[in-house]
Amino acid sequence: MNNRLPPAWSKHLKPGPAPKPKSPQPNVPQAKLPNSPSRAQADDALLKQAYAFQQAKRLDEAQDLCLRVLERTPNHPLALYILGTVYLGYDDERALRYFARAVGEEPKNPYYHLSLGEAYVKVSEYAPAIKHMQYALELQPGLIEALCALGLTYTAFDKPDMALPLYEKALKINRDHPKVRAGLAGALSGLGRMDEAAVYLKEAIDRRIGVPAAYNDLVQTRKFTEEPEELQSILGELGNPKLGSKAAQQLHHAAGKVLNDLKRYDEAFDHFNRAKQASGYKFDIDLYRRWIDSMIETFTPDFLAARAGYGNPSELPVFVVGMPRSGTTLTEQICASHPDVHGAGELSKLRRVANAIGLKTSSAGDLHQPVTSITEDLSRTLAEEHLSYLRERAPAALRVVDKMPHNFELIGLIGLLFPNARIIHCRRDAIDNCVSCFVLNFSEAHSYNTDLRTLGLYYREYDRLMQHWNEVFPGLIFENRYETLVEDQEAQSRRLIDYLGLPWDDACLRFFDRDGSVNTPSRWQVRQPIYKSSVKRWKNYEKEIQPLIQSLGDLAEI
Repeated sequence: MNNRLPPAWSKHLKPGPAPKPKSPQPNVPQAKLPNSPSRAQADDALLKQAYAFQQAKRLDEAQDLCLRVLERTPNHPLALYILGTVYLGYDDERALRYFARAVGEEPKNPYYHLSLGEAYVKVSEYAPAIKHMQYALELQPGLIEALCALGLTYTAFDKPDMALPLYEKALKINRDHPKVRAGLAGALSGLGRMDEAAVYLKEAIDRRIGVPAAYNDLVQTRKFTEEPEELQSILGELGNPKLGSKAAQQLHHAAGKVLNDLKRYDEAFDHFNRAKQASGYKFDIDLYRRWIDSMIETFTPDFLAARAGYGNPSELPVFVVGMPRSGTTLTEQICASHPDVHGAGELSKLRRVANAIGLKTSSAGDLHQPVTSITEDLSRTLAEEHLSYLRERAPAALRVVDKMPHNFELIGLIGLLFPNARIIHCRRDAIDNCVSCFVLNFSEAHSYNTDLRTLGLYYREYDRLMQHWNEVFPGLIFENRYETLVEDQEAQSRRLIDYLGLPWDDACLRFFDRDGSVNTPSRWQVRQPIYKSSVKRWKNYEKEIQPLIQSLGDLAEI
């Protein structure tokens, strides 16, 4: 094999949604045979087939062929690389290891550095991601995939201004590359430059580049007060009999968003329902309920009292948690408007730690053993690593906000690592919160959002766990009620800043003017002053959401 991917394989690989690959069998020592032309040709043939399987999303078969090659040619770089692509998006830690080994074997291959960088992005490790992507561009300056990936990374790392020249360079190289205009629009949206973002998305649509995704992003750049010409175009796209499920999902969400803005609620909800059906996502609520049971049984007051000296006493970390669409982005923006606070966005670092010790939500087994594996020394090591990760983002900040909503599941772990951390729990009217989730195009990671009944049952489990955390950490968690915040912004904002242990600053009242990027579905809303129109929004859909109201039970405030 030469030092570059064969031309037919030079496109950056992405596994996409697919069946989970099997865990590799332990390595069995193999007698090393001398390399020979025939053996190299056989490896080539197997890896071409593995690549074909990977592209067809037949991941188990791709993995098996790569492992066959590695059995007889240990550390074959392309086999390691394809294995990395198989795991990217499913088991990112394992993907990282495979890509790192591929880079070690073939350090001058830009594609290997690019993929290693993208794997680092998946786990929110932006500094090493940037380093490897920059090196890929040193090796191949015109590699458009690397330009776009680095732009996306800067946007995620709260540096969208650094992304813009990368996308502009990519646009000059290939005006029709599917990632260029979408990435440029994403960076501009993050900066609040919605009108400019819309121009690039319209260009993508005109040039028939990633049309469903472009429409889905385009309708998020503004609120519609009269029917735009794009609505009929979106409906026309939905009439295409060859439309794939992902494209249908995006287009139905786009149509629903426009129709909701126009207050044509019956039509809007029909499109939201169709989007969920097109997604095909499934969620095992019984498995999740058992996992919540195990968390509650593990993190008891006695268990935590016995570990009172664990972790690091730093006051730097602030965790904003809650259901998605409960006001987490708004809360982060208010806090981050303070000169001593940095808003870091949604970080996956804590989830990586949880997964590494066995707190995965995909398992409903006994969680006591993995949690008790955290010794006092390990808790301090993990805490210091996490603090270094936060300081990298804002060395001078007194508080760094991680607004990953689903960290509500990991408050017990936060208590072990950071006994003095601030935890802000964003809570919103249960029906409003769930409806706001349902109408958005969330990823498969939020598959509880696929149907109304499951969404309501999931909300009940979230509420049950939060009640437990409030019992075992009395007085620790600040509850930030969305309705209270929009009713009296200044009073609630002052309470927030006081909870952070910081003096008040009037800049916190003008959160919508602050610089910096916003990369969540709320990016349009948080550029506006606080408004009250989202309170009791669910009444627009009261007829359609009865399954949700029934499954919420006594949590539904009608």
